[in-house]
Amino acid sequence: MALQCGIVGLPNVGKSTLFNCLSNAKAQSANFPFCTIEPNVGVITVPDERLIKLAEIDKPKRVIPTTIEIVDIAGLVKGASKGEGLGNKFLANIRNTNAIIHVLRCFEDGNITHVDGSVDPVRDKGVIDTELQLKDLETVENRIAKVAKQAQTGGDKIAKRQYDILIRYKEALEQGLSARTVELDKEERKVVQDLNLLTDKPVLYLCNVDEKSAVSGNKYTEAVAEAIKDENAEMLIVAAATEADIAELESYEERQMFLEDMGLTESGVSRLIKAAYKLLNLETFFTTGADESRAWTYVRGAKAPQAAGTIHTDFEKGFIRAEVIKYDDYVALGSEKACRDVGKIGIEGKEYIVQDGDIMHFLFNV
Repeated sequence: MALQCGIVGLPNVGKSTLFNCLSNAKAQSANFPFCTIEPNVGVITVPDERLIKLAEIDKPKRVIPTTIEIVDIAGLVKGASKGEGLGNKFLANIRNTNAIIHVLRCFEDGNITHVDGSVDPVRDKGVIDTELQLKDLETVENRIAKVAKQAQTGGDKIAKRQYDILIRYKEALEQGLSARTVELDKEERKVVQDLNLLTDKPVLYLCNVDEKSAVSGNKYTEAVAEAIKDENAEMLIVAAATEADIAELESYEERQMFLEDMGLTESGVSRLIKAAYKLLNLETFFTTGADESRAWTYVRGAKAPQAAGTIHTDFEKGFIRAEVIKYDDYVALGSEKACRDVGKIGIEGKEYIVQDGDIMHFLFNV
């Protein structure tokens, strides 16, 4: 199953408008809570200027970008952790995602109802944080009850280690902190990875603003920035309604002119997709030639055989070696042959850690 980012937030903060901008799949948009009932899944093309450049050089028959999946999840209300509204369904849908895009309303508009009657993104963030934390606390307490006896007898070292980490999680959650604020090393994470805590998922706070605030933000975005400063989280400012207008324009040139008039060099949707890709801990390698220039997704830190396996499982099973050209070298020299002629192709084995932007050719034998 592909890695997914889930778009979450209170009702009427602009989640579905944003999703519509991101995807050809059209989520219903309306001015009332719960207009999104089932999670909509969109397969989103990841913009990458490097792929365009490679296609300009090789002039292939096909150009294939990489993609990620974005899920639009129904709006949450207070009490979701106890099953209020669409609570149980909402929380289950979040649990199935790998990262969270948390949309916060940072604009005034008397025509769009706010579920709590006023605009306050920090309060809204707190509502969702609390519900997710309460559900995580329930998960942690249930696990503590299971492992406590084994841990306290001292005979099971793994149970003891898990118990200690669970207690750290419990203390943080009881203080109103998310699980991601608990610092764990790589080995500790392995011990509790099956918990799949909601507040341990990487999060991007997306401040949905009006058009005039798209470049510099406003008092609401400043408040959000202050509220998340101690979290391990990113923040992005996007005017979703304006992005919807841009998406309706016919040509790339028209869209760029619109952006320039706003003082932007890149659309909010493009910035969001790239941020989501990074949030999922993903990077890109390329294959390119006369037939095809293509971007391939791998998880950061993957070794060459794992990257080869994204193309075909046989490539990973029978991996012999990888030929690697650095993107900058390829662009500077203009072809694989030119890179080969001046010794700019590296021969890498099974332990090579793939770098973002590598242009790769795999040799294998099955």
